[in-house]
Amino acid sequence: MAPKNPSSDRKDPLPVFCFKVVLTNLRGAGSGEAFFKSVSGLKYETEVIPIREGGVNDTTFQIPGAMKWSNIILKQGFTGSSALLDWRTDWTKGAGSAQSKLMTRVNGKIQQLNTKLDVVATWQFFAGWPVKWEISEFDASKSELAIETLEIAHHGIKFGA
Repeated sequence: MAPKNPSSDRKDPLPVFCFKVVLTNLRGAGSGEAFFKSVSGLKYETEVIPIREGGVNDTTFQIPGAMKWSNIILKQGFTGSSALLDWRTDWTKGAGSAQSKLMTRVNGKIQQLNTKLDVVATWQFFAGWPVKWEISEFDASKSELAIETLEIAHHGIKFGA
């Protein structure tokens, strides 16, 4: 029997520059991969509610409260036309207008890739909608790219490998 290679079970940390984003039903376009400079906001926490019991002065009990999901923040180079900006614009027209059918929510996936570009881990978010859009500062003294930022509120994140 051949000796087992100890490096075959090794789990190396994944590089942060290898990822892709998949958005479904963005402006009725089905689903597609999008390329971003960065993705942040993959975090959630449980609210802690401190409770004091009458007559017990030496402790405060900590009980779990509501789950809080952070907004997902996507950043990419601005090219002059943007499906993300169009999506946000649809939401600014208001739910009471004839345009309310354009106020679509999207599901999405952020996929962590290894250096062979294989999907290693996936975070799914559900029923996302654009709460904030921003473009970077214009400054003639700098030689930088214009970056657009979109912040997406959602109904939760699910992790799956």
